[in-house]
Amino acid sequence: MTPPEQSPVHPYIPNSVPAVRRAMLDAVGAAGVEDFYADIPEELRLRRPLDLPEPLRSEAQLVRHMEELLRRNTPASRTLSFLGGGCYPHHVPAVVDEVMGRSEFLTAYAGEPYEDHGRFQTMWEYQSLMAELLDVDVVNVPVYDGFQAVGTALRMAGRVTGLRRLLISGDVDPDKISKIRDYVRPDHDVVLVPADPATGRADLDAVRAVLAEGDVAALYAESPTRLGRLDESLPDLAQLAHEAGALYVVGCNPMTLGVLAPPSSYGADLTCGDIQPLGIRMSYGGGNAGFIGANDEERLVAEYPTRLFGLVPTDVEGEYGFGDVAYERTSFAVREEGKEWVGTAAALHGIGAGVYLSLMGPQGMRDIGETILAHTAYAKQRLARIPGIEIPHADGIHFADFPVRYRGGRSTADIHADLLERSIFGGIPLSSDQALYCVTEVHTKADIDQLAQVLEEIVK
Repeated sequence: MTPPEQSPVHPYIPNSVPAVRRAMLDAVGAAGVEDFYADIPEELRLRRPLDLPEPLRSEAQLVRHMEELLRRNTPASRTLSFLGGGCYPHHVPAVVDEVMGRSEFLTAYAGEPYEDHGRFQTMWEYQSLMAELLDVDVVNVPVYDGFQAVGTALRMAGRVTGLRRLLISGDVDPDKISKIRDYVRPDHDVVLVPADPATGRADLDAVRAVLAEGDVAALYAESPTRLGRLDESLPDLAQLAHEAGALYVVGCNPMTLGVLAPPSSYGADLTCGDIQPLGIRMSYGGGNAGFIGANDEERLVAEYPTRLFGLVPTDVEGEYGFGDVAYERTSFAVREEGKEWVGTAAALHGIGAGVYLSLMGPQGMRDIGETILAHTAYAKQRLARIPGIEIPHADGIHFADFPVRYRGGRSTADIHADLLERSIFGGIPLSSDQALYCVTEVHTKADIDQLAQVLEEIVK
């Protein structure tokens, strides 16, 4: 990295004069810019200049270059895709795109009530619909993604209990665990208790043993698990957590809640997850936005670092509008004294999810949930009949995602390469002989039969 003294002065970057940069570093007690990157592990450092192409000199050249790059992409909509694992292929009604594309929503980055009242109302509507789906009283304005929602919910639990350790039970995405560790590490230690390999369910004895050691702020589990399993042990985990004085935090796929009981009904103090399944299109692994739900308990609501919108009285007696609730909680109000920093919210995705939920209604969510359960069950049964393929823990109930083990001797990479040659995206690789497949309401019986027929040819 170029030392501040040798950095060039850039005409469009403020404070790039070496003397000014030096003064800024001295003011915060840093020896150099490198001090700000001290937490980044060495294996993630580039340690060389970026390999950038020569600059393009015209807009026409730039457009041609971008079109060439885009042609390399193969959208899941043009193939038969069985990818899921957190970013799911669901049908997005046209009205969702229409509302999200309105200029007052698409371009409204931020603003106060006098200039952004309509967006505040849409956020209130979204929060109300999500609260009904989750069976809670309070839901936040969406954060970046479900991963951040989990990290924030766990930090909230830590502030409520004042304890240090966070216990994660069952099968949870390793990437999500990495994000959780990074987000909570200034204040918390993360303890993992994997699922019981024999059953695929939570290991209650191991969880009980960790809780008995004390100092556990929260117990976190998921419905469904990373492997799509619906774990019948979730209510038992709630009892164990509360007996130990910990809060119970459950991550859930909101698309399941048309057919499954919400986590709040079996003891969850905080419910969190990602709203991507609710009318948000897949986009290179996105789009995502995170939710956190809780009941109207002051000890919980006071720890929300994010904005909350509610009905508030105006200066006109009997008139109400939409505005911030308990604004003094946020870093917008108290700046560096905030419990967590509130950055850019994924408000546009929240608006889309609100439109989706209002369009689907309770019966629509139930219909989609039942369809996904039926498709998942059929896909498991159909693929299990293929010689050389096994469905781990096939006796359990899965929602959308389910694991597949290849027993034919060929690697996951080779099998998926052959699938791709036939314009089929196989599941997400889990290991050299396993993958995570996904089906939703957009798949048909014919799609699943086609996958099974091709896999049978490839595996044998």
